[in-house]
Amino acid sequence: MSRLAYAKWVPLIGREPLPMTADYERAVVDHMIDLHEDNGALLALIETIACGDHLLIENLAVHPDQQGKGLGDLLLSHAQAVARERGYREIRLYTNGAFASNVAFYAKRGFSEYAREPFPKGGELVRMRRFI
Repeated sequence: MSRLAYAKWVPLIGREPLPMTADYERAVVDHMIDLHEDNGALLALIETIACGDHLLIENLAVHPDQQGKGLGDLLLSHAQAVARERGYREIRLYTNGAFASNVAFYAKRGFSEYAREPFPKGGELVRMRRFI
């Protein structure tokens, strides 16, 4: 799923984004991954990590055919509910600064930028958070 969702960014940054190369065998052990399916077809996923004082969204991936249909919003709402259940008051995430539409997507949903930093593989990492 992540490979499909992030493939559009390869030409922009000249490499595969991290979610395309992640070790998902390890991630399913160490992180929480929630799936959105329809009749057995995987349409979207959200991967979160419980951190000391916040819930980190490591990956939000929506199948290209399903983008723009509200699944991202649905999964963000789910992450917020998980964060509240665990007693967190903050959700954080990061994205590539070259992914302007992603930065705008999250900003429109109440996330604010709190840091930008160089990314070792090139480009800029944008860190965002939302208090809940």
